[in-house]
Formats: sequence, structure tokens, C-alpha cells
Amino acid sequence: PYVIVCNHQASLDLIGMVEVIPERCVPIAKKELLYMGTVGWACWLSGIIFIDRHRREAAIDVISQTARTMWRENVR
Repeated sequence: PYVIVCNHQASLDLIGMVEVIPERCVPIAKKELLYMGTVGWACWLSGIIFIDRHRREAAIDVISQTARTMWRENVR
């Protein structure tokens, strides 16, 4: 397993990045994108994991749970 960190300029860049990264990778995005209408629906349907950057503990829990799942299922 590995982590790809991408710094993008706009929220719409995330949709393009989903097409570029390998198939078994799961992107993580800020939770605010979920509430951006069509962009939020597209991100949610793509299987993006959303983290709440304003609640540090909740974000750490989501990322830790994702890491455990990646390790247990041996996925990227």
C-alpha cells in the first residue's frame, strides 16, 4: 500500500485526478466537497472518502480506519 498526495488548484481537479490514479486507489477529500451539488454527488459516487478538516479527531479516525482497511485487505 502507498499514499499519493496531490495538491490541486480547484475542487473540480479532484474528479480529473480520480481518472489518473491507479484503479485500486481511493482518494480522500475534504468534506466540504460533498455539499457542492453535482461535484459532491460525483465524488460520492466515485467512492471518495471524505474527512472533516475542522474536527481533527474525526479526521484522524477516518484516516486510521481507512489505513487499517487497506492493510487488512491488502489494497492500495
